Amino acid sequence: MNQIMGQTEEINEIKEKTNNVKKNNNLNNEKKDSHKKKKGSILKKIFITLLILFILGISSLAFLLYGPYHGFRDWLITTAMTTMSHQWIAYLFYSQETIDEVMGTNRVEEIIEDTDTDAIVVNVEEKAEYANEYERQILEKENPDDKYKILEISGKGYSGYLAVIYDPSKVRTLVTAKMGVSGQYLTTMAKANNAVVAINGGGFEDPNYSSNGAKPLGVTLSKGKVLTTTYYAGAGGIIGFDNNDKLVLASKCTETTARSLGVRDCVTCGPFLIVNGNASKVVGNGGWGTAPRSAIGQRRDGIVLFLAIDGRTVTRPGADMDDLIEIMQNYGAYNAANLDGGTSTALVVNYELINDPIDSSGAHKTRFIATGFGLIDD
Repeated sequence: MNQIMGQTEEINEIKEKTNNVKKNNNLNNEKKDSHKKKKGSILKKIFITLLILFILGISSLAFLLYGPYHGFRDWLITTAMTTMSHQWIAYLFYSQETIDEVMGTNRVEEIIEDTDTDAIVVNVEEKAEYANEYERQILEKENPDDKYKILEISGKGYSGYLAVIYDPSKVRTLVTAKMGVSGQYLTTMAKANNAVVAINGGGFEDPNYSSNGAKPLGVTLSKGKVLTTTYYAGAGGIIGFDNNDKLVLASKCTETTARSLGVRDCVTCGPFLIVNGNASKVVGNGGWGTAPRSAIGQRRDGIVLFLAIDGRTVTRPGADMDDLIEIMQNYGAYNAANLDGGTSTALVVNYELINDPIDSSGAHKTRFIATGFGLIDD
């Protein structure tokens, strides 16, 4: 009897342990199910949040691209159409008709008149007082014999450098030594010509925005010698210096025009920004978008200005034509013109590139170009 009772108790203990194991398993399963439900709920919330953000992003982009406000559309089209290899972005969203309309309604209306070279009097003198901060920056020298100075320039969405050249008689056209075959880096051209300060110059034949800068557009003169007289139908025209060291801007882009104006050194590019103290009218955003820019100007005292603006970063997309005009006006330019921009934008000091060009792949480098202007150290 005692044996039977003992076996019964043993069986009951086993049952109780079994039940406890089952209870623990059930609790663990409930916890796992609860954890899975919580995890599933979190993932569901994340998915819904991302979906909402995606829908809002698409809606916002669609509103910017096709909404009633055309500022973003115009900026995107004009910026894309003036870059080396990003025109496809404009065509991705818009028809040819829309692109043509935008490019037609955003433009620079240039001042078309003869350059008044008599208004330029080459006479750099020290002043006891300056009319404003910009004049002080230009005229104040560390040493009386300084041939140039470099100013850092910055504004909303851009930064760069302004080279101040005190003797315009020393400014010459730089050209690639491989004319018709290949362009060169501006640093190479500067070294070859003893140009202690140099900036890129005019436009060049650039089919598919992938040429090597071998063939300058329009009229190119260096030391009075005609180097090119190719066809040019773009904005601006002849940009160069006459035999009296005065900056001449001429929309009629022919060798005859250059000769009649006594031009000794020139490239061809544009648009013209300021002519005889009058700024060109920028309609809309100017049609040139926002990008790295180069420009050249001359003050009434003969001082020459080389301007290089960097761009193509998130915080520094670059400058538009309004920005160039404003900078040149601030620093007293009486005549000024836009030079080739984008990846061509380069400013060289003592044979070293000092600005930060970025090409279409995002690499921090410039490209081969055909022409430039340089301060010759002879």
